[in-house]
Amino acid sequence: MSRSSNPQRDDLRDLAVEEAKPRLQQPPMYKVVVVNDDFTPMEFVVQVLQQFFHHTREAAVQIMLHVHTKGRGTAGIFPVEIAETKTAQVNAYARKHQHPLLTVMEKA
Repeated sequence: MSRSSNPQRDDLRDLAVEEAKPRLQQPPMYKVVVVNDDFTPMEFVVQVLQQFFHHTREAAVQIMLHVHTKGRGTAGIFPVEIAETKTAQVNAYARKHQHPLLTVMEKA
């Protein structure tokens, strides 16, 4: 077998290359926060928490009561795209049903 006519290429065959391990990071997470108001019925808030955030009825009632007594409460924590979508969906759904319920996003 003849050697390559390119000495630089021959030198490269003797190199050991270590694979670089990719640095994976968790995406930044955002809370979807339900804001209390004096007009949205409590049962509607429970329905929203079950329908859009898949909480059990018991958990939805607890979150609703927290929102009612503290003024705001976290419905869920998600990556930014999902948090944006859920916030927009809930706010549109509330307007469609003529309720002033508001959800906002906050960095977790």
